[in-house]
Amino acid sequence: MNRRKFMGLAGMAAGTAMLGTKLGYGLRVRWADDPLRPQYHFLPAANWMNDPNAPVYWKGEYHMFCQYNPHAAIWGDMHWAHAVSPDMVHWQQLPVALAPTPGGPDADGCFSGTAVIDGDRVGAIYTGVRHVPESEATIRDGKNSYRETQLLAWAEDPNLTRWTKVAEPVIATPPAGMDVSGFRDPSPWHGDDGWYMVVGSGVRGKGGAILLYRSEDLIHWEYLHELYGGLGSGVAAVNPVDSGDMWECPEFFALGDRHVLIYSSQGKSWWQVGELDRKAWLFHPETHGVLDYGAFYAPKTQLDRDGHRILWGWIQEQRPEAEFSAAGWAGMMSLPRVLTLREDGGLGMRMAPSVETLRGAKQQLKAGKGAREMLRKLAGMKLTGCCGEVRCRLRRDAAWSVSLAMTNGRDVVTVGFDAANPHVLHVNDALLPLGTAGAIELAMYVDGSVVEVLVNDEVAVTIRFYYAGDVAPELGLRMNLGVEALHEAVMWQMLPISRDRLTS
Repeated sequence: MNRRKFMGLAGMAAGTAMLGTKLGYGLRVRWADDPLRPQYHFLPAANWMNDPNAPVYWKGEYHMFCQYNPHAAIWGDMHWAHAVSPDMVHWQQLPVALAPTPGGPDADGCFSGTAVIDGDRVGAIYTGVRHVPESEATIRDGKNSYRETQLLAWAEDPNLTRWTKVAEPVIATPPAGMDVSGFRDPSPWHGDDGWYMVVGSGVRGKGGAILLYRSEDLIHWEYLHELYGGLGSGVAAVNPVDSGDMWECPEFFALGDRHVLIYSSQGKSWWQVGELDRKAWLFHPETHGVLDYGAFYAPKTQLDRDGHRILWGWIQEQRPEAEFSAAGWAGMMSLPRVLTLREDGGLGMRMAPSVETLRGAKQQLKAGKGAREMLRKLAGMKLTGCCGEVRCRLRRDAAWSVSLAMTNGRDVVTVGFDAANPHVLHVNDALLPLGTAGAIELAMYVDGSVVEVLVNDEVAVTIRFYYAGDVAPELGLRMNLGVEALHEAVMWQMLPISRDRLTS
């Protein structure tokens, strides 16, 4: 479900029985026995989560917030859940950080936002939503109308658990005269001459837009212009990254000697790499692509303790709402990915090194045996509990196909390559663009009902898979075609980050 299909859903959540986050013994047992629930991906203890919000490294710890419904495992009544980690892998759940204020500008939801560090204090700039007459709305569907405003709150303690909101919006309206299709998800940063901020938006009849603001004090913001915008034409030659009339969850940051723009729309998250004209404050993209070709949306970035740019994303459910609502939980956070610039000028990514600390028992197969012996040894490599990391290195001078499959024969991930078409990799139903240099390296992180697949540190696809029963199936590798192309296969059983699947 698109995170913004909230019209008409707000009332639905209010009528759903509250599960609560102080879990009794029965719920702990229920989730500990749910094989679809992850063991080393972060998610709140119960209920619905979506966008990552305001990840920040502060006083030696990583803080993560996310969109959260404390009452049910469906979208609605947006709060900010909160967790803290020493390493971006092991998490401790903390109390809800932000909740709607009755009668306030966020009365109908505390939507997504970004952390700011201003001297010795941490703030959060986020979007508040409330019902308004249609004439005042930034979102309307003919039945419901909402006003989105940009709000500021300050943490009152070093653990970021107590927050005080600035009473009035820091940006109360979209730019004058602009007929917007949305106005949300502020993302500020500190520049050489003050604070800058991008806000996700769109111009009706034209396309998505990234709006640029400037401030001296985080309170008073001046609108400058569109940093970059789309045409929404659907014609690739006109707008290579066409994405409809609304761009949300924008991120804009320097990476090496280039600048990167990230935004989400139409069910995908996009990147563009290019040059920032600092005099005109306009962005000129040079390369573009998709961050993840699967169930991954609304990403957010942060700097880690070493200054690396870390990417987080919301891993969406892909089963019917009735099923995840009955399960009592929905959505999870992606593992942390380090963003890089590729040699071809595109945006690359690799898994953060801290994920390797979860590796347990290792199984390895190297080339050098005959095909029959390779297949025999490969058949003996198994992951239990749907909880592991799998890496394969394959040649690109032949056609091949490899599957991560359940031992009952059902494929979870199938990757196929044809040397006659070396620029494309098939991963299930997705077609991933592929560079042409060197071997093909696959990294697959499987956890409960999700697999994050990274290829050559270039492209990614997140896959959800579901199965019946109370026990997670064994998983193994199967070469469907071209066993001679397999250089190496390695499996690690991954260590859970909690004993009860509560990821805390």
